[in-house]
Amino acid sequence: MSLLDRPSGSDGGGAEGVAAVLLDGRGRVLWWSGAAGELVGEAAEDAAGRPVEDVLGTAAPPATVVRLPAAPDGGSLLVFRDPTPTEGRDRDRDLARSLLNQQRIGVAEFDTRLRPTRANAAMEALRPAGAGEGWLSELVECDSGTPVRDLLARVAESGAPTVGVDCGAGPVGSDPVLTLGCFPVGDEDGTPLGLAVVATEPTTRLRAHRRLTDAYRRAFEIGESLDVVHAARDLVELLVPGLGDLAAVDFPDDVLQGRDPTLGYPGFEASAPRRVAVKSADGAWPSAMVQPGERIPPVPDQASNAAVAVGVVLKADAAGVRAMLGDDPELVARVMPEHMHSTLGCPLYHRSRLFGYVSVWRTRTPEPFGEAEVRLLQDLCDRTAVALDNAYRYTREHRTALVLQHSLLPPAVTESAAAETSGIYLPASGSLSVGGDWFDALPLSSMRTGLVVGDVIGHGIQATATMARLRTAVQTLADLDLPPDELLTHLDDLVQRMQAEAEEPDAVGASCLFAVYDPVSRFCQMASAGHPAPGLLLPDGTTEFVPVVPGPPLGVGDNPFETCEVVLPPGSVLALYTDGLVDYDHDIGRGGEELLRNLRRFHAPSRSLESVGRDLIGCHPSPERPADDVTLLLARTRAVADEDMVHREYPADPAAVHDARADVDARLGAWGLEDLRFSTELIVSELVTNAIRYAGGPVGLRLIRGPVLVCEVSDPSNTQPRLRRALITDEGGRGIFLIAQLAARWGCRYGARGKTIWTEQPLHLTGLPA
Repeated sequence: MSLLDRPSGSDGGGAEGVAAVLLDGRGRVLWWSGAAGELVGEAAEDAAGRPVEDVLGTAAPPATVVRLPAAPDGGSLLVFRDPTPTEGRDRDRDLARSLLNQQRIGVAEFDTRLRPTRANAAMEALRPAGAGEGWLSELVECDSGTPVRDLLARVAESGAPTVGVDCGAGPVGSDPVLTLGCFPVGDEDGTPLGLAVVATEPTTRLRAHRRLTDAYRRAFEIGESLDVVHAARDLVELLVPGLGDLAAVDFPDDVLQGRDPTLGYPGFEASAPRRVAVKSADGAWPSAMVQPGERIPPVPDQASNAAVAVGVVLKADAAGVRAMLGDDPELVARVMPEHMHSTLGCPLYHRSRLFGYVSVWRTRTPEPFGEAEVRLLQDLCDRTAVALDNAYRYTREHRTALVLQHSLLPPAVTESAAAETSGIYLPASGSLSVGGDWFDALPLSSMRTGLVVGDVIGHGIQATATMARLRTAVQTLADLDLPPDELLTHLDDLVQRMQAEAEEPDAVGASCLFAVYDPVSRFCQMASAGHPAPGLLLPDGTTEFVPVVPGPPLGVGDNPFETCEVVLPPGSVLALYTDGLVDYDHDIGRGGEELLRNLRRFHAPSRSLESVGRDLIGCHPSPERPADDVTLLLARTRAVADEDMVHREYPADPAAVHDARADVDARLGAWGLEDLRFSTELIVSELVTNAIRYAGGPVGLRLIRGPVLVCEVSDPSNTQPRLRRALITDEGGRGIFLIAQLAARWGCRYGARGKTIWTEQPLHLTGLPA
């Protein structure tokens, strides 16, 4: 019995999978087979008399239409065939064959050892020109940089498929060339046979989405350096190829000169913009366009200026740009790239101040910029403007602190009878401001010299101000001829008082090393308050660290400082520094050893310390952008010759004053300093007389010839001499006053046994060379 012979209420027999519907001339159901009802899900009695479109809807499978002229009203017969495959048909084989024959879906198979075994024609078409058979395994994941071979190994090991992996030739973040899916392949028993990889080319929409997503992700990196030009370069690196093929950033003159930009848009002439950063997708910036460092030519169109003033994104095509430029061919060539399709421009505004202007061009892609790109550029420009404002404020504070810092430091190079010195200071770069590092070379009595280097906690104006107070205190205390350990003790008291006055006591502190070198005895005494030991280069080429024991940093208190004493032959070099010079990846020990090696390598007696210091700084891991302040003070010692010094001792006898004058007269005659005889004899007479009268003996007398003539008288008393103006009726009290008038400098220092009063007289007053 045929399908049409079955009654409407039957079970839908007939040929398996075949159903039929009889229609009248107006397309209404006359008869509905049981198979058709099961196929569509509608009973025959419910379908009769209804239009076939209402009954079948979208659920009907394909049908064959047979016209029936003999049927009532010229009806027709619809014959449906169930799409369910018939018995004996290999559905898996049909699916595999269809997949392998796809023209835009590449399929490759790998064996269990992850070696490529075969690929369909579509996969071969995706292979880059000149690539070998293993080209697919050499691709990398765009987001992580993981090689595809590692992806295949992971799928083979876990048995879990992976899909939607964007891969390219690298580096991380580059546009994908293929989107891959990978799954294991096995036989009917589940035995692994290898892997299959399915590859498709990303769509243009996917590529654009990835570029936008990557641009938003990289936007957080803008302004990390706190340098305005560096922020502009970060922005163009993000815009190309993220948005377009070329990009440029222009800054007004105020930003480049470090001045505070004016409120609102000052106009083109007043802003005087200059190009500071460019980027081209092919690596070569068009030679006809405005180059980095050049001024931007004025644009005559007022619409573009209005867009800058309002602060909105300006979008235009090539024809629109030419119209804005008045079709001036020279101006068009300067500001518009060849083959341009579209452009976006956006000002950099923050707090109603203009920090610059950004331009992006598309020359390869005819597709115009969409609203998503416009919003992205606006967001990027807003973020960059905030970064520029922060960088500008940092630059202003940094410049102020740097000027203050350099104004407080001594001359870089000094010369004295005790030593030749050279100091170098490099401020920190990056997010850190100027710190509180300092160095100093202080002239002390009797041709001695004081060397100091220190490092204040923190950075910025506050650290610089603290450094200034400490440096002034060191100069004052050093002028009192205090030994190094006592000087640091007084300095520690000062820091504790500063901590008590500060709102944040923990932010006040410092390390310091103070040394005194005597060119007569050739002894160098030093003490350290939490500061690294200086390096020492001896004349024979030996290098070592001075064995000074560091005490606690300044401000800790309740701990004594220890004095270290070493003998320095003439020509020895001391290297005092802060930890910024030797902090090699937080390994100060390694940096210190490197400093000693470089000191031995670069130093030569004929070279100036200034050039040696530059070479030492150049060995720093980042001399142009140090992470912390770098301070270096080099001192090459000298010595007073034995024939330029004489020492005598006298008993506590008034007659010894005559002997002292005679010894002075003889020595000055031997030195050819007859012009200083009168003043020196008077000074010695007064000092020796006072020592015998008030302190007792023995009385020591020492004369030193150098750039100045030093006269020292020592006695066992600790009484402090005072300068006072005697009355007319006073019989005494004029000795120190006379000494102060005759000597250029005078003072008193205390030792382990008594005190020493010293005077200095410049030799140039005698007409002799200093």
